[in-house]
Amino acid sequence: MSGGGNVGCGNAGGGNNTVAVQEVKPHPVMETLSGIQYCINTNPPLFESIILGFQHSFLTLGIITVISSLTVPQMGGSNHDKAKVIQSMMFVSGTSTLLQTLVGTRLPVAIGASHAFVIPMTTIVLTTRLSCINQPQFLDQTFEKTMAEMQGALLVSSVVQIILGFSGIWRIFVRYLSPLSMVPLITFTGLGLYSLGFPMLADCVEIGLPHLILLLIFSQYMSGFLKTSRLIFDRYAIIFTTAIIWIYALILTASGVHNHRPPATQLSCRTDRAGLMLEADWVYLPRPFQWGKPTVNMREATPIVFAGLVALIESTGTFIAAARYGSATPVPPSVISRGTFWLGIGTLLNAVFGAVAGPTASVESAGLLGLTRIGSRRVIQISAGFMLFFSIFGKFTAFFASVPFSIMAATYCILYAYVSSAGLNHLQFCNLNSFRTLFILGFSSFMAISVPQQFRDYLLTSNSGQLPTRSKWFFDTLATIFVSSPAVAIMVAILLDNTISEEEALRNDSGKRWWERFIQFTKDIRNAEFYSLPCELGNCFPSL
Repeated sequence: MSGGGNVGCGNAGGGNNTVAVQEVKPHPVMETLSGIQYCINTNPPLFESIILGFQHSFLTLGIITVISSLTVPQMGGSNHDKAKVIQSMMFVSGTSTLLQTLVGTRLPVAIGASHAFVIPMTTIVLTTRLSCINQPQFLDQTFEKTMAEMQGALLVSSVVQIILGFSGIWRIFVRYLSPLSMVPLITFTGLGLYSLGFPMLADCVEIGLPHLILLLIFSQYMSGFLKTSRLIFDRYAIIFTTAIIWIYALILTASGVHNHRPPATQLSCRTDRAGLMLEADWVYLPRPFQWGKPTVNMREATPIVFAGLVALIESTGTFIAAARYGSATPVPPSVISRGTFWLGIGTLLNAVFGAVAGPTASVESAGLLGLTRIGSRRVIQISAGFMLFFSIFGKFTAFFASVPFSIMAATYCILYAYVSSAGLNHLQFCNLNSFRTLFILGFSSFMAISVPQQFRDYLLTSNSGQLPTRSKWFFDTLATIFVSSPAVAIMVAILLDNTISEEEALRNDSGKRWWERFIQFTKDIRNAEFYSLPCELGNCFPSL
């Protein structure tokens, strides 16, 4: 019998057939991305900044329109109500974006509406509808009653978020992250929104698919065809392609191609189905409690509170991705906690002015940073100005909100991909030859796909469209959490990463040694350049 020595699985070399091969060195690890044309503290020329800021605000308007179109009709609201809701949410998003870039994380990312609030919003809609049926005299006031319930729930959610941010609890949570657990968090912050991508594009494939192909050509290939066009087509690809396909959609609508298609298809394809141009006011100033006095029902507020926690998780992933595309250092936990506090203030503003969803760091905006390679904070602040403009002048808002959903879905296919790849970019800090690393990555990714799919399937097959049962609020609370891919991914990844064998030799496998340099704000002098508050504002908020 042969000896029982340590037998290797690979052929380490040997024999007489050795061939001289030039050594190929792996790519070096980079703490900040190269190729970013403008980072956080550098600014493009003013005219370019204005156009780029408009692109960010257009994307924010797009996701707000999608969420409002899903929820307002269920609430019993008219197209005029939907226009007012969109304007109110744009007002709050613009204000929250300014707060976030001035005294929050100071990252170049806009604040938009979170899709995580759709499920608990449906619970409130069905509960209010049941209440109105039991009291016929309130049947024509379903929308106002639902908005009052939603505002009260958002108030409770905002208190939780503010406490988590101000007390530093969220900072403690972020400290347990490592590059290994950041990978599934950021990756599924983008991938988890796949339902807003190709599935929504496929509702009108004759418009959405040409836009996706054209956007790919403009953003990825045109600079290779025309060497002098790099700074034009790469930066403004969304504006060019949206204008071209929108005109194409107008021609199809005018020719009557979609006249005999199903209603759902017409809503996605036709340019005259938004119902906003005629109903929106020319000038409308959102005001506090415009829908009436908020009402608080803790049973209904609980799913909204957990939706707010999911929004914080998604925002954390988006903040890290935005820092990567802004060519900044990894975001210190204290800065993310500071951003969480101001995100809670944004939720409070949503409750005061009346919104159908809470705020979150815009995944679309972070993806646009990667597409344009411009991470300027000033560009995002200019986009906030556009949001405030859209919130007041309703006809302009209605015009841009009438872009067919399939066009926006094609855009999301590109932008969400950039956010997902920002998560994969953190793999360079991990040891991918470690079985521990491979298992945590694989298992957390698999669960982030399969668990939300189970809850989505149950939501589709259950009687969710009927009047709710007494326990439906509890199931919707669970569904709000576990239907979110980034929430499932981070729960699994952070648990495994902090419980599976923590030997000193393994600390570097997950990149913890590298990450420890950024846990404390003062450990890297570059943090002050990117994240410090202005002197006068820092004196006002010393604990943040």
